[in-house]
Amino acid sequence: MAEQQRPLEPPPLIPLAQWHWATPAAQAVLAGGSLGAILRFYRAVHRINQTALGDLLGYDKTTISALELGKRTVNDIASRRRIATLLRLPAHVLGVTDPADADHRAMLQFGDSTVRLAEIARQSGHAAEAVAELWPLAARLEARVHDGHTEASALRLLARARVGLGVALGNVLPEERLATAARWTAGSLRIAPHLDDPRFTSYALRMHGNELRKAGLRGAAVERLRRAAALAPDRTDRAAALPLLARAAGQAGQTSLFDAVMRESQALLPEVEHTSLFNPYALHEIQLRGLVATDRLGAAIRLAEAGPPPAATAAPQWRVIAAVTTGRVRLLAQDRADAAERLTFAIGEASRLRLPHQLQRVLRASAGQLPDVHAVAEHALDRLRREMAA
Repeated sequence: MAEQQRPLEPPPLIPLAQWHWATPAAQAVLAGGSLGAILRFYRAVHRINQTALGDLLGYDKTTISALELGKRTVNDIASRRRIATLLRLPAHVLGVTDPADADHRAMLQFGDSTVRLAEIARQSGHAAEAVAELWPLAARLEARVHDGHTEASALRLLARARVGLGVALGNVLPEERLATAARWTAGSLRIAPHLDDPRFTSYALRMHGNELRKAGLRGAAVERLRRAAALAPDRTDRAAALPLLARAAGQAGQTSLFDAVMRESQALLPEVEHTSLFNPYALHEIQLRGLVATDRLGAAIRLAEAGPPPAATAAPQWRVIAAVTTGRVRLLAQDRADAAERLTFAIGEASRLRLPHQLQRVLRASAGQLPDVHAVAEHALDRLRREMAA
């Protein structure tokens, strides 16, 4: 069974030179479908002369020159398919109908839906199902890219699949394995610069930053999340980055940054559409945890006693996260009965949603103070570990 888990480590990335077909300039060349323009572009990117390109393709320099000038063409399908293969291009770019390439185009078409549905599943509390959907897609795209097919559509989908898979893994893996989730989200950042899309780069940075935080790399998390907020192209994207930045700043003990980000987040609440992350309920939990992390226990206890706002848009996992955080604060206030009730609720929901990291938070919160709760959480975590091993 361990053999089945091993591929979840991302494979090494291909050399930078092979990303050249993903650039906007390359897309304009490919859209024209001119073999001459494609050959000229290839030589320019790889800084080779016509003789070297001829050696690669099996033609002499004169033939390459004639092809680039449009004085000669290649009409037979076998030769065009061979040129496409050697230049690491999908065959359809040169007008060749290729069954494998058609299958790839179908994968791109349905892959977009797979990523979106997996995100909905994760936010609905079904992260394990999201992993099951995204892993085969990511594996196929990785194989495609490692074969040298680096067209922009495949790279964009691969970047999104890497983020989605990493975030879903961050929900279902225990703390000692969260670095795997961070490595998957990091993979998207190696693609992002080649997509020329600040919105996606901001998104990838905030998702990666949050996984770094969960893996305990707090300084790196704050740095990524600050960049995500700075790159956000509008208020909606900035609002998506701020709660994660506030959480990372709080855990890193950066009180001034935490307070400033919380103030900005509260100011944006009436101005942007609420999401599963950016809403009063989630911000209440983030502020509560940040106050504890920055040694302001009195303020945290008062905030917990006030209770969270209505949670109309809170995702199921957020209810678990909030229950653990509030239970911990109630223990600090010496209200053991209320703390036990909240932590017991968190154990049941974390078990149902398969969230081992939240069970580990319960274990830390209850250690030495609520032995019965601690024992139940330990049993639930052991059961989840056995299920994951199987």
